[in-house]
Amino acid sequence: MTGADAAGGAVDPLARELAELAADAPPDLLDRFAARRVGVRGPLREGPLEELQVAFTDHGVAYVRAGMGEREFAEAFRARFARPLLPAARPPAGLVPALRTGRPGGLALDLRGLSDFEAAVLAAAARIPRGQTRPYAWVARQAGRPRAVRAVGSALGRNPVPLLIPCHRVTRSDGALGDYVFGADAKERLLRAEDVDVEGAAELARRGVRLVGSDTTGIVCYPTCGDARRIAPGHRRGFGDLAAAVAAGYRPCLHCRPG
Repeated sequence: MTGADAAGGAVDPLARELAELAADAPPDLLDRFAARRVGVRGPLREGPLEELQVAFTDHGVAYVRAGMGEREFAEAFRARFARPLLPAARPPAGLVPALRTGRPGGLALDLRGLSDFEAAVLAAAARIPRGQTRPYAWVARQAGRPRAVRAVGSALGRNPVPLLIPCHRVTRSDGALGDYVFGADAKERLLRAEDVDVEGAAELARRGVRLVGSDTTGIVCYPTCGDARRIAPGHRRGFGDLAAAVAAGYRPCLHCRPG
C-alpha cells in the first residue's frame, strides 16, 4: 500500500516511512521528536487545580499546568519545548498519587533544558517537606546564591512541574504567601490542605517574629518546621533573625536550617 490504508484513508507519511524501515525503530524514537499528554484530576476539587494537563517523555514528567484545555496546553508546551504532544492512553505510574499528596516519591521528572541555577533552585524547593514553608531567601542560600532572592522568584515562576516540585511552599519573609504560577488563592488552598497554619505564620511575621525557639532545647526553627510545632506554648521564644537567636544562646535547627 502506498498513500492509503486498506480502508482508503490517508496514511501519515512518517508512519509509512517508519513501517518501511529494514530494522525495528529504536525504543526511544518517539521521545526524540514528541512528548505525550494526559489529563488528570488535580489535588483540589474546585478552582484552578481541579483539572491538570501533564506532559511526559521517556525521561519522566516534563510539564504540568492547570486551567488549560488540550489545545492551549499543547501550544504552551510547543512554545516552551519546541516539541509536539501526542495523546497518551494512561498517565505514568505514580503520577496521580504524587500530584494529590505532594510527595513525588520515585516518580521520574524530565528537567532537561533548565539552567544550572534553575536546577539548583528547584532542587532546593523539592527538599521542603509537606506541611512546611521556607522563605525565598532560604531557597537562595540552598541554591548557593544567597543574594539572588529575586532570581529565585523568577526561577520558581518557570517551574515546569509545579506540585511535583512544591514551589507553593516557598513564601515571603514578611509573612505574605507571595506569587504562584496558579495564583495566590490556589497557593493558599494548597498550604491549608497540607495543614500549614497560614494565619499563625502571618501573625508572627506581623510581630516581627521570623524564627521560633524552644527554651528547653535551645534550638531555633522556622515557625512551620515540624520541630517548631512541637514546642509547648510556654517554652516558645520568638526572634527577628538568626543573629538575635544566636546572641541569646540558641543554635539553628538541623532540619529546617534557618538563616
